[in-house]
Amino acid sequence: MNFASMNMSSMTMGTSRNKGVVGVLTGGGDVPGLNPAIRGVTMRAIKDGYSVIGIKNGWEGLINIHRDRKIEEQEYCRPLSILDVENITTIGGTILHSSRTNPISIKRNKVPEHLRDKFFADNNDLTSEVLKNLEYLGITHLIPIGGDDTLSFAVHLHKQGLNVIAIPKTMDNDIPGTDSCLGYSTCLTRTVDLCYQLRTCAYSHQRFLVLEAFGRYAGFTALVPTIAGAADRCVIPEFQFDIRKLTQLLVEDRNRNPGKFSVVLVSEGAMFEGGHMIFQDQDTDGFGHKKLGGIGELVGNQLKKFSAEFNKGKSVEVINQRLGYLVRSGNPDAMDSILGAAYGNLAMELIEQHKSGLMVCLNNGHYDSVAIETIISYKKLIDVEKFYDKERYRPLYKNFNLRSMWVA
Repeated sequence: MNFASMNMSSMTMGTSRNKGVVGVLTGGGDVPGLNPAIRGVTMRAIKDGYSVIGIKNGWEGLINIHRDRKIEEQEYCRPLSILDVENITTIGGTILHSSRTNPISIKRNKVPEHLRDKFFADNNDLTSEVLKNLEYLGITHLIPIGGDDTLSFAVHLHKQGLNVIAIPKTMDNDIPGTDSCLGYSTCLTRTVDLCYQLRTCAYSHQRFLVLEAFGRYAGFTALVPTIAGAADRCVIPEFQFDIRKLTQLLVEDRNRNPGKFSVVLVSEGAMFEGGHMIFQDQDTDGFGHKKLGGIGELVGNQLKKFSAEFNKGKSVEVINQRLGYLVRSGNPDAMDSILGAAYGNLAMELIEQHKSGLMVCLNNGHYDSVAIETIISYKKLIDVEKFYDKERYRPLYKNFNLRSMWVA
């Protein structure tokens, strides 16, 4: 059965035309703003005469479709109607669920059971199954919403001839080609708010406050909140830091502060001078990444150790907090709600123009699109020379003229 021929009469406010079937999925870590994007795609698609199928669990869903089953028996996809998405704008996360699955590299024990007689190597490329499943579902246009890992497979599908329009999503804001990704604005808002709340404890006890933020390779989620005044100092993945120098700076900040406390934001991918990234364990996801976490606690321990050296022999106690899921949970802020709706509509507008192989983006305040290959063309990192003071471990407040508001 091909979903393209399905009766979509349940899609209220739709049209009787069927110009094609749009598939939409969300992959990677969840962020606020995904549901507004799903809504934007679905509302616009149905009004323009397309049917919409939501793929569940990202790329995992597309390797788990059973081509011998009817729609009501499928676990990993669902038709979407206007009624399904009308009221999801203010809901965090994604109604389609997510995963970090990479169809190019599926371990033997992760291969769907009905495919294990065909794919039994230690690592398996299931791209062929994804393409067959998309054809079976009748999907004529695919809109994946994800970060650089999720969208790297979208680039692969584009090269296989599939019609793909990508939507960028990540709190780290490290996808090339766009000033802002879904989830980034809410992450900044949450980070600043949490910094302001937690500093009351540091104030009360006259301590250092060490906050570990997201940011594997790029330090935007530590640098930009520091620009907003959330912290005195920040350390980022793009520049290895000297812990003794950081300690001295924070002691100076604390002594100048009438409340006798100081705050540092630490990117999870930040590294001690001559050191390496800190991982929670050695397990990797489908894209080969180990889970980061723990640098903030190590920084806190070292700050306490060295603080007496710069504080007349008295050590300074530390409050340590990993922000983690607190900044990626809950409802989207206004910016991400708007961005999700705009990106979803822009993706459908490009489809209406018979365009493919593009990623929607925000460029100098204007909605636009770039070639999808941009996603894998380079690493988007902080320009340290322009935006980071390597001696003071804080943002450089210059060279902002005509730059993105997000210091992209």
